[in-house]
Amino acid sequence: MAKSNVPPTRSNLIRIKHELTFAREGYEILDRKRDVLAKELVRMAEDAQKVQEEMEKLFAAAYVAQEKAKLLMGREHVEWAALAVHKTIDIQVKFRGVMGVSLPIVEARGEPPELTYSPGDTTATLDEASALFREVLARLTELSRLVTSVWRLAVELRKTQRRVNALEFIFIPDYVETITFIESSLEEREREEIFRLKLLKSRSAKAAGLHTVELDMPHPG
Repeated sequence: MAKSNVPPTRSNLIRIKHELTFAREGYEILDRKRDVLAKELVRMAEDAQKVQEEMEKLFAAAYVAQEKAKLLMGREHVEWAALAVHKTIDIQVKFRGVMGVSLPIVEARGEPPELTYSPGDTTATLDEASALFREVLARLTELSRLVTSVWRLAVELRKTQRRVNALEFIFIPDYVETITFIESSLEEREREEIFRLKLLKSRSAKAAGLHTVELDMPHPG
């Protein structure tokens, strides 16, 4: 809104002052939202990093145990034991709102049984690998929830930051500048009107004085 495009009228002054008030209220709301989103984002990012590091360690330990089982039992025997796992896990996703952002709540129902193969033909390393992979699977839903939440919060925070910057550095200063321009124009117009009225009054007084003098002059004859 360029000030040169706004006619300096009292109605525009009232309207723009109202818009400035609304913009400042919107800035305060968005600023509070930005703070809440930033705190929630930092908290969830830290949680996600912690869970991811734990899962990386679990994966590493699980693969080491699996490789040991392959060396002791043979690859085909380990693959046969893995095929015994046929139970699936049901995933249910719900949502909760944080400052207008829908964050997922991931719930897993059911898990593979602890022992899906005959223990007589396997080794302890395979049992260890199986237990570790079950733990990885259990933590996977938590990690997916955290990563998705972090991504959604980051997107919303970026949008909110752009809006806050637009209000703080563009709209509010523009409204203030326009109000100053209109008020200055109106004051200048009032001064000109007062000067015009005084000038008109002065001319009227002079004209009345000349008329009086002419009436008082004696007529020849």
